Amino acid sequence: MAMSEIRSDSFEYVRPLRPLRFPAEAKVLESRRHLEVRTALYQLLSFHLEGRATVGSDQFVYFDASNPKACLAPDVFLQLGAEGPEIESWKTWERGTPDLAIEIASRSDAPDEPWQQKLDRYHTLGVRELVLFNPRVPPTVRIWDYVDGDLAERKLSPDVPAPCAVLGLWWVTVLDERWGPMLRLAHDAEALRLVATRLETEIAARRAEAEGRRIAEARVLELERTLAALREREG
Repeated sequence: MAMSEIRSDSFEYVRPLRPLRFPAEAKVLESRRHLEVRTALYQLLSFHLEGRATVGSDQFVYFDASNPKACLAPDVFLQLGAEGPEIESWKTWERGTPDLAIEIASRSDAPDEPWQQKLDRYHTLGVRELVLFNPRVPPTVRIWDYVDGDLAERKLSPDVPAPCAVLGLWWVTVLDERWGPMLRLAHDAEALRLVATRLETEIAARRAEAEGRRIAEARVLELERTLAALREREG
């Protein structure tokens, strides 16, 4: 016989409960460029990993059930596996640790101290792969991996696609006409085959459909010409 779950709120406790509040959002100034780069990456990953991961963007990730201040708000993050419920805030004691987190540098970021503090929190979180993308010219990508309890920065070659260990893809920088450098993913180390966005996939499908119609129409026209030629010879 299966065991039935006993609700914890049915017990009596020796002192009154002191529930902690873990906010779901906070107002933070964000430039339009930062918003566009963040949103594009979130939409790309959500589309590419649909049904295979839970993807979040700019929500609080809490990693200490006793301390609401122990949190991060990655620009984009994901956890592999079956897609989970909608994210309001992410609590690791309920949903586990994200596999990948991406931070997009902005002009409001101070040079060293704040990032080091954020890096320490990511180390405590235990994220498998952390990416810092600086879209300013020239754009830079830095990557940290969680290895043997350490969050270690990877050695990367400038202007060379970097492996995304979590997804088995490659990090690349692509120039957008309006917003400048954008962080993208590619299927190959040469970055010849970019991971397609939803819009790119729809455009490619429409082009393939149009090309299919063009080929079919050309075949019909050729068949009509062949039949007309046969009728002329028979007549």
